Amino acid sequence: MESFAAPALALVERMRAAAASEPDTAIAFQGAPGANSHRAAIEWEPGCLPLPCFAFEDALEAVSAGRAGSAIIPIENSRHGRVADIHFLLPGSGLAIVAEHFMAIHHALMAVGQGPFEAAYSHPQALGQSRAFLRARGIVPLSHADTAGAAAYVAERRDPSIAAIAPRLAAELYGLDVVEDRVEDAEDNMTRFVVLAREPLDPARLVGEVAMTTFVFEVKNVPAALYKALGGFATNGVNMTKLESYQQGASFAATTFYADIIGAPDDPAVDRALEELAFHCKELRVLGSYRQARARG
Repeated sequence: MESFAAPALALVERMRAAAASEPDTAIAFQGAPGANSHRAAIEWEPGCLPLPCFAFEDALEAVSAGRAGSAIIPIENSRHGRVADIHFLLPGSGLAIVAEHFMAIHHALMAVGQGPFEAAYSHPQALGQSRAFLRARGIVPLSHADTAGAAAYVAERRDPSIAAIAPRLAAELYGLDVVEDRVEDAEDNMTRFVVLAREPLDPARLVGEVAMTTFVFEVKNVPAALYKALGGFATNGVNMTKLESYQQGASFAATTFYADIIGAPDDPAVDRALEELAFHCKELRVLGSYRQARARG
């Protein structure tokens, strides 16, 4: 069920109509027009047709159903960690990661008027990235589905005691005043996005380039299984740049791991490492191989 605020709905409908006319060039994103994911889409592909979707599931489903050629999804932030639910959604989406994109994140405090403000609405990630700013001013953080959606909500309410934390683009789209710019607590605030499509990128296209491969796996429930499963990356000289665990289901008996490595299948070292990993796993699913957009280490 969708609940975009009225000021966003007209923009959403126009953008959806444009995307429907050329779905192959459409990039689905979660959020109202003006969200950081909207910015990421037009940074990644300036000529694209951005397709706003209310939830992450809606953005992924738009690609699966052919209403968009790809989706761009935030997966982690340098200050606030991984984006909630994404690790659960990606493996079940049936889509493949075909690219990554890094974008500096800047937030603005925007409202109808100049305050003072009792509360500020935004996505939990943006609220977390602006925690010190809000606390210093006694502004209560209130969660919203996305940053630009919060701006549209504040514009709809016309209540001078509330504000939104969102990209400056949202203030322009919804006629809000930017009260203060760059309200994020850290200057090096960076979000990593992944681009997903129905078909994976052929590893042969990555030969001669620095590539990344993302996968999820569940090890067998035996002593030292994780240690043994990861040993193949060390012995084959494959650099693992990320390893995160998360629980599947309510039993807490099975832990799933999300990992990034430098390299791609068809590289003999990567193939050997993944083969050894698979031997020690109950399940292994490669989510995609793609060009590295930013050097690790």
